[in-house]
Amino acid sequence: MNVRAASACWLFCALTFCGTLAAELPGEPGVGQQLPTAWLHAWHDPGAADRPLQIIHGIDSRRALPEGLHQMLREKGPASLGVEQMRVYKDRGLGGVVCNVAFQNYLESEENWMALAAGVKAFSKLGLIVWIYDEEGYPSGAAGKAVLRDNPQFEATALVYDPSRPEPFFLRPAYEFTHASNNYYASRRYVNLLDDRAVRSFIDHTHEAYHKRLGRHFGTTIQAFFTDEPSLIAVNLGQIPEPARRRVPVVDPVDPAVRPLPAVPWCYDLPGRYRERYGEDLLAGRRSLFAGDSAEDRRVRRQFWALVADLIAQRYFGAIQDWCRAHRVASSGHSLWEEQVLHHVPLEGNGLKVLARMDIPGLDMLTSNPEAVMHSGWMTAALPTSAAVLNGRRRVMTEVSDFSQMQSGQGPAALPEMQATAAWQAAWGVTEFTLYYAMASRSVEQYRAYCDFVGRLNAVLKPARLASKVLLYYPVYDLWAEYLPVAEPLRVESQSPRARQIVTSFSRLGQTFQRNQIPFILIDHEHLASAKVRPNGKLVIQNHEFESLVLPDGVELPPQAKAVVEGFQHGGGRVLAGPWDAKGLSREAILDRLRPDCRINPPCQSIVLGQFVREGRPVILAVNVGREPYEGALTAGPAGAWCVMDPTDRAIRPAHVESPGCMRLRLAARQSLIFVGPKATH
Repeated sequence: MNVRAASACWLFCALTFCGTLAAELPGEPGVGQQLPTAWLHAWHDPGAADRPLQIIHGIDSRRALPEGLHQMLREKGPASLGVEQMRVYKDRGLGGVVCNVAFQNYLESEENWMALAAGVKAFSKLGLIVWIYDEEGYPSGAAGKAVLRDNPQFEATALVYDPSRPEPFFLRPAYEFTHASNNYYASRRYVNLLDDRAVRSFIDHTHEAYHKRLGRHFGTTIQAFFTDEPSLIAVNLGQIPEPARRRVPVVDPVDPAVRPLPAVPWCYDLPGRYRERYGEDLLAGRRSLFAGDSAEDRRVRRQFWALVADLIAQRYFGAIQDWCRAHRVASSGHSLWEEQVLHHVPLEGNGLKVLARMDIPGLDMLTSNPEAVMHSGWMTAALPTSAAVLNGRRRVMTEVSDFSQMQSGQGPAALPEMQATAAWQAAWGVTEFTLYYAMASRSVEQYRAYCDFVGRLNAVLKPARLASKVLLYYPVYDLWAEYLPVAEPLRVESQSPRARQIVTSFSRLGQTFQRNQIPFILIDHEHLASAKVRPNGKLVIQNHEFESLVLPDGVELPPQAKAVVEGFQHGGGRVLAGPWDAKGLSREAILDRLRPDCRINPPCQSIVLGQFVREGRPVILAVNVGREPYEGALTAGPAGAWCVMDPTDRAIRPAHVESPGCMRLRLAARQSLIFVGPKATH
């Protein structure tokens, strides 16, 4: 979705008061006794860690405070902020906030730092959670203006190609025609995330400043840092639409004399790092980065982008993760344009790799139309969930809003749509919900109902393990070799026939699996090469077993990954390869070849099934993202007594078992239900 660059600073949310959870637990007597007491306690009263966090920007911002608090601040100063003022967050059902020192006089106003410290102290007393948002607006990395003010040489740089010039290759700032000059927050120059010195400056200006003033809360109240849409920037993503563009402040005017040209990211030591790794002169082969279809051209491109992916993963995402771990907090956030696999190459080299360097990888969900997220947003959720699973983690973050609805005049999103969008994400594995919903646009009861709903989903699902058994190959290794920069906004149509084949096949496979209730995890060549094959024919990554690997059309595995796949197939594992024509992607063919444990009848593309295991019990989250009710049967595997948990009203009831392992499935429009099966006896 082209509006995804509108992430972190679009809304400042107004707060109002709310009530508390009801005291009674609906449901038939005795049904809840099938479940452990700890489950029921968390379901009845979800804790702060299971509830959403509200994103606000500056605790002393008038638009981020309830009516009256801004006046109190003016009259009594920031020290007047206390528990009673901050209780509005808890009363609405929130678990805490994502916040920062106010953007006005960013990082320099002592009054703003005092207000933030007072707010965090109040959150601590209330038992609420705080995440720190690490930038003035977005994209993250510049510390407002501080990094480039200290050293203009830290600006993002691109190697561009102009074959009309006698010397066609030259370096220039990566600003015009990039996300830096075309986003919803501000047009301003950006830093070079490949430059370790620039990243060090960013961390010094931001993370170290927060620790200096709030360090005693790190690891307790303050639990994570949120970095927003960092990227390598050197690619044309197109302009944001009018009239939104006219409303964006222009901090750094664009130069009308700068022409759009094909570009790749660059930094001061890139040729040296290339020679260290490959023993070759990058400058001698630089034409291959922009043109050519020989094996040698593809080899150079693959080497270049592999190096770039490693450098940004290490120097930006890894540097932040290392700092956070040293200071007892988690690193989190999300990248840019997650939903377009082709864009992962120029924006971060390898989207899966950079998110793997987050303790809590995340996504940006700019719509609360659950039908839209179902059919076009699978890649957005699959990427961070896969990064978490492949690295032995469980937590996944979403920054969710109804931005698209508000921009089109259709918002704010209604509660059922908000809940269905949340459940769709939870089915993918999302656990941490950070919100850009405008609280002032909804009643107290509606907001509390949404937060309670998310809390109940997490009460059951967050401690559970994802039970996906299917791997879909993430073809970044092939796209490194095929990607050719273009001057115009990047589209798959500008790429080679093989690149178009790979992207199209990969996208169709992911959509087909989701529309047929088959959960899956993405895996790249590096994780595949390190996977283990067990004697039972399972492919094991971080103690997670997979039974099937699906390869998009046109991919060529590198030797180490290919050897693992051959061993997996020889041991009895299912390896499914194309060509994936329309017949090969039919529901019947997919179900026959992948043999999923769970399926519904009759088929319906509006139903999503998230599959989990918790304490030996199968757990299934069934979500109807559609506008029509669904009635059918859910085949879920193990026979025995199942119960159904409704996160909307907390009801728990026995499932209607029609035959062993088969239950009745009735879902109203936008409804979600959790099915919990019997504990395994072996």
